[in-house]
This record gives sequence, structure tokens and C-alpha cells, in this order.
Amino acid sequence: MTPKALVITSNVGVEQDELLKPLAFLRSKGIECIHAALEQKPVQTVRHDKDPAQSYDPDALLGKVDVNDYDILIIPGGTVNAGTLRMNKDAQKLVQQFSDAKKPIAAICHGPWLLINANRIQNKHLTSYPSIQLDLENAGGKWVNADVHHCNTDGWMLITSRSPEDIPVFNNAILQELETHN
Repeated sequence: MTPKALVITSNVGVEQDELLKPLAFLRSKGIECIHAALEQKPVQTVRHDKDPAQSYDPDALLGKVDVNDYDILIIPGGTVNAGTLRMNKDAQKLVQQFSDAKKPIAAICHGPWLLINANRIQNKHLTSYPSIQLDLENAGGKWVNADVHHCNTDGWMLITSRSPEDIPVFNNAILQELETHN
């Protein structure tokens, strides 16, 4: 069976490369990818957190997706995107459902912020954009400075990366996780 990835975003402030490059890479490897957003309207992306980039239509509504249909959850960054997702109950619930089902989650840049509000950061070793290191540590995470980090604490895999520069290793880590466990 073909692995299936769920990528979730808000509708504003999504770091363009952190959304599009994993989608394109995984699709090129035969992985089915669905992009779900908070609202069924265009998603406005940015570059470097402040420069407007292109808009993209999501494939699904975040509040309507079923964790049982997917093999991995991917959370792109962008400060506004991650800040919005972390306050959204549906996004928090998805993180909780994926981790409870022992399914992997991959987050890049500011994406790990959502893990804090979903109460899934305690004792996890992870990396992120350096500016949120203290947030993650204060929530009980163990921050490491690495281009990609894998953590299987509590029986579910968390894959994290720091920034758009780390996207190639982030993408390969996601692909390896899907190939190993499907």
C-alpha cells in the first residue's frame, strides 16, 4: 500500500519552502500527500517569515481529516503559521491522535510549537529554529542543535529540523521513516 502523508497548515504565514519542498519531494517518491488547512481557502505563504510569496489551495479541511487515513503528520514552520496552529484545537487534537496511535510526526522550524500546546513535548529530544529553544525546554523538551533529529521517546517517532536550509535532510528523514515502517 502506498504511504500517505498529511501536511497541516494555517491559511497565513506558512514558510513557502517548508510546505512545497516536502510535498514535491515526497510526491516524486510516490508518496500520496494531502495538504490540509484550517480553512478551505487559499494558503498565503511567505519567505523568510516576512516576504509574501505565492498562495496555494489546500486539498482538505484540517478539522475534517481522519488520523487513520495517514501514515505521518508533517508540520511546516513559519512563525505566524506555527503560532496559529498551536492555538487551534483541531491541530492540537491531530498531534495527540497521531502520537497516541504511535504514528510519526515531522516538524520543521517553528512547527514544534504546536507540540507544546498539544502536550506532546515532555521528554522528547528535538531541534527547531533556535529562537524557540527556550520555549521547547520550558515545556519539558530536550533541545539539540542538529540539521535533523529523530526521537522515539514514548513510542512514537518525532522528526525535527531547524530551518529551510535543512529541508533536504528533513525530506530524506521523512522518506526513510515511511519506507522503514510501511
